[in-house]
Amino acid sequence: MPTKIRLQRKGKKGQPFYHLVVADGRAPRDGKFIEKLGTYNPMTHPATIEINFDRALYWVQVGAQPTDTARSILSNKGVLLKHHLIKGIQKGAHTEEQVEEKFNEWLQQKEQRLERMKAESSLSEKEENKKRLEAERKVNEAKAEELAKKRAKENLKVEEQQTAEAEAEAETEAGTEVKAEAGPEVKAEASPETKAE
Repeated sequence: MPTKIRLQRKGKKGQPFYHLVVADGRAPRDGKFIEKLGTYNPMTHPATIEINFDRALYWVQVGAQPTDTARSILSNKGVLLKHHLIKGIQKGAHTEEQVEEKFNEWLQQKEQRLERMKAESSLSEKEENKKRLEAERKVNEAKAEELAKKRAKENLKVEEQQTAEAEAEAETEAGTEVKAEAGPEVKAEASPETKAE
């Protein structure tokens, strides 16, 4: 009976959550399993992986075949590295102390990388927020400039209309004054001619 280490899908639609299980290779994906080794949540950043290290190592050592995704999860947690180092003990390449030393060194480097990644992601989030705010500020400034230009054009039109109206009023006033002045002179001139006739 071929045993497999694989993921069993749980969670809601669009929000997957997985159990890492050991199951018979002929069983359906979400069906009966032999043992649950841990959980995997890909929706967090970085992905949250919780496994029972000793039991996962045991199943890898007895020959359970992980699927591709399960293999990457086990590799991420160091199960496959530990299995490889233990094989080296059996072949006489390492001692148990050397294996523990190498594995602990690998764990420390992994933790440092994770801390660096978290710090970089928080910095990148801050930079993205700054960029977004800067872009919004530029857009707002552009809108304010356009609005100021529109208001200036409207003010110019209003001023032109007012000056045109003022000029028209001045012309009409000047015309009425001319008529008022011209009217008596014409009468005065006309009256002597009428007398002469």
